[in-house]
Amino acid sequence: MVSVVHTLRQHADELSGCAFSAALLATCSADKTLRVYSTADFSELPFSPLSGHGYGVHCCRFSSCGRHLLSCSTDGSVVVWSSDTGEAAAVLQHPGRSPLRVCALAPDSSLLLAGASDGTLALWDFPCKTLRRCSAVSEASVVACCFSPCGQFFVTGCTNGDLKLWDVDFSLLLAERDAHDLGVACCSSAPHLGLDGCCVEFRLASCGQDSQLKIWIVSQREGAVCVMKLLHTLTSHSAPVLSCAFSSDGDLVVSGSVDKSVAVHDTNLGTLLHTLQQHDRYVTAVAVSPTMPWIATGSMDRTVNVWKIGDGDSLTATESRQIVCQGRKLPGHFRPLVADWSEEDVQTWLHEEGLEELVGIFKANNIDGPELSQLDKETAAELGIESVGLRGRLLRKTEALKSEQSDSEVPDEFMCPITTELMKDPVIAADGYSYERESIETWIRGKNKTSPMTNLALQTTLLTPNRSLKMAITRWKSSQ
Repeated sequence: MVSVVHTLRQHADELSGCAFSAALLATCSADKTLRVYSTADFSELPFSPLSGHGYGVHCCRFSSCGRHLLSCSTDGSVVVWSSDTGEAAAVLQHPGRSPLRVCALAPDSSLLLAGASDGTLALWDFPCKTLRRCSAVSEASVVACCFSPCGQFFVTGCTNGDLKLWDVDFSLLLAERDAHDLGVACCSSAPHLGLDGCCVEFRLASCGQDSQLKIWIVSQREGAVCVMKLLHTLTSHSAPVLSCAFSSDGDLVVSGSVDKSVAVHDTNLGTLLHTLQQHDRYVTAVAVSPTMPWIATGSMDRTVNVWKIGDGDSLTATESRQIVCQGRKLPGHFRPLVADWSEEDVQTWLHEEGLEELVGIFKANNIDGPELSQLDKETAAELGIESVGLRGRLLRKTEALKSEQSDSEVPDEFMCPITTELMKDPVIAADGYSYERESIETWIRGKNKTSPMTNLALQTTLLTPNRSLKMAITRWKSSQ
């Protein structure tokens, strides 16, 4: 069962994109703005809407850790926003100022792509925010792009109907001519790599003006050329299909169409599971939450519908934050930054640090992460902590915690999610994330066949060297 749980009506013009992180939903519109909502209750955040583009916003994306939000626009720029404050951290201009139709981040956030109306594709080193290359990839507009789960390849789709696979050096690996008659509208890769013998593969969804949604298998054997094989052609829509997205496990693919409907398909069987009809005009954008059973759909009717899949209880906000690495590691899961802690997180930390006698005081005073981060001698005294020794221990532990989480000098993308240390030999696992080779190998040898980041099963233990990230780290170190 799929049912609407929220309808968001804040945009003043038609919707063009939507994206989930573990804790947020972002939407963008022809009204030149982005809006950001908490997935805890879908209330709009205080700093929303985000205004910085001079023309309509075509696409928005979150980084894998959720700390960055990207948007691209007809004004020819990609704006990088802080998901914590809503401030614009960087503005990246297309060299030719051509209108940008789509953008995508590599799974490890090392590279940023943006496709333009003049048929060019711009590639930036995301941590350094420097342009690596801008090249013509088509004679038509680039309206779709996505990275492979390993981040070593990317796919482009154009209004002439072609799908092309490239490596990060812009070498064309294969081209599927006329993949969609009259033009491609969107493409999306499933989040996991597969391994069939010595063949590495991933699934790709594409949709277009031919009213079809297609599922492809893109594969490569060691030393051989890449191959793209059509797995399913889905014809559930009766009009052009404008958007598509995989679920976090890759088992579902969701699509939105000019026929005003949203379709949910089983990726493996190619069967239609649900047809959702709630919008009054074209459905232009779809997104699936990485941690919750939610789908977001945006439309030219200026609304965003949030749908819940199934009848089961969804994760709590605290549980969802623990799934995604937004800070340092706790035993058994990852901890968000102190500023994101709930009261329960603070109480858990007190137990871990041997400060159990303070749990009752903190609970009675509703101390959460933001208040813990502001704790000082005066506040500790106001809480009624009479023991000088206990008060001093609390302050030392708090300072150590804040120091531990203040590694702002090192870009988050350069740090291994397992060790939280600067990576020397980064590799990409089947979940699409990058880790220090030794750390992820130890993790896997310890019979942990699940992703350290998502808790989902790893489809393969194959590790791919992340040369782009290694080069970015080397450049960063040399600049210090």
